[in-house]
Amino acid sequence: MLLAVAAGAYADVALERALRDGSLAGPDRGLATELVYGAIRRRRSLDGWLDRLGRVPARKQPPKLRWLLHIGLYQLLWMERIPVSAAVNTCVALAKAGGLARLAPVVNGLLRSAQRAKEAGEKLERPADMAQALALEHSLPDWFTPLLLQWRGAEGAAAVASSCNKVPTLDLRVNPLRRSRETVQEDLAAAGVTTSPITGCPQGLQVQGHSGDLRRWPGYESGHWCVQDRAAQWVAPLLQPLPGDRILDACAAPGGKSTHLAELVNDDGEIWAVDRSQGRLQRVAANAARLGLGSISALTADAAALQNDRPSWKGSFQRILLDAPCSGLGTLARHPDARWRITPAAIEGLLPLQRDLLDGLVPLLAPQGRLVYATCTIHPAENDQQIQQLLKRHPQLELLEQHQRWPDDAAGGDGFFAAVLQRR
Repeated sequence: MLLAVAAGAYADVALERALRDGSLAGPDRGLATELVYGAIRRRRSLDGWLDRLGRVPARKQPPKLRWLLHIGLYQLLWMERIPVSAAVNTCVALAKAGGLARLAPVVNGLLRSAQRAKEAGEKLERPADMAQALALEHSLPDWFTPLLLQWRGAEGAAAVASSCNKVPTLDLRVNPLRRSRETVQEDLAAAGVTTSPITGCPQGLQVQGHSGDLRRWPGYESGHWCVQDRAAQWVAPLLQPLPGDRILDACAAPGGKSTHLAELVNDDGEIWAVDRSQGRLQRVAANAARLGLGSISALTADAAALQNDRPSWKGSFQRILLDAPCSGLGTLARHPDARWRITPAAIEGLLPLQRDLLDGLVPLLAPQGRLVYATCTIHPAENDQQIQQLLKRHPQLELLEQHQRWPDDAAGGDGFFAAVLQRR
């Protein structure tokens, strides 16, 4: 899985594929997930230990050896219940079985050196520069931590950096058309799954520790609930949708917010879920079917071009949601590989796309209609600055409210931004 991610695969996709094709179950699935996500999350710090303990710098090592050592080091330095002998001996055995037999002594020696350093209380040398220190300590890219300091100051930057490595909560959104939140709690508790209500999310439940395949939990097949982070649950209600409204979800896949909108209007409305990916739109249809929602229609299209492709849609939507493609910098805890994939150049490339989507959707908004622009990033260029530029281009829009939530907020959940606009 680590080799696949290093070659460009998304971590969640690589993990899902491997677990689906394998025979791991229960605690072993959980351990595999923690090893993969942990090694990816701590890549920068793990490379720091390899640079310190090895003769060859981490970036010059054969990829298979580098990731194997990461797995071993992560177990030794960050996990608490793996015996040292198990971590070391397994990695040595994997080296021998994986075409690295001549390097097995290197694996053994380096991991045992790391364990001795841990027992002696040794740490990686902390750089004098605060941005570099945050990057090393919290395993973040060099370009990101100076921006955090600029946005939040020293204390806030440290809090956000720390949050990027916390294991995210598992949040559920109860489908009120099928079941009450209290009843779902009771159903899950009877199956040994403990949950608690999420403040600020009327249908939200946080799972308190879990194991196994959640698709086997009570109510999943019956559409009583779905998985959705609390930050995402805050977005759809900002539209204040009403039964009978014509609603457009412009970048809809995989459908979490489309189905939430349908629940909010009691499945009484006309909801168009638009996305450029036909394959991902199939997940929207599947989620809607499982939740028993019939008001959602899926359309494969470029949302930026809808005013030309569907001229009859101009001025016809009371509510438009643009959950825009973004850098995802608010979700680094949930998507640990994103920190190594996103670059400043990639963010610059997203800005015109976001702008074109906004400009393409404004003509579809009915008078007094609401448009919510949302992202799961914390970068001002994608958020507040994008909205300020939009208001200059479209004076017929009025900004009603906007929110920037940070991943270290006490309320929990991913970092996200949302702006609520209304057509005058």
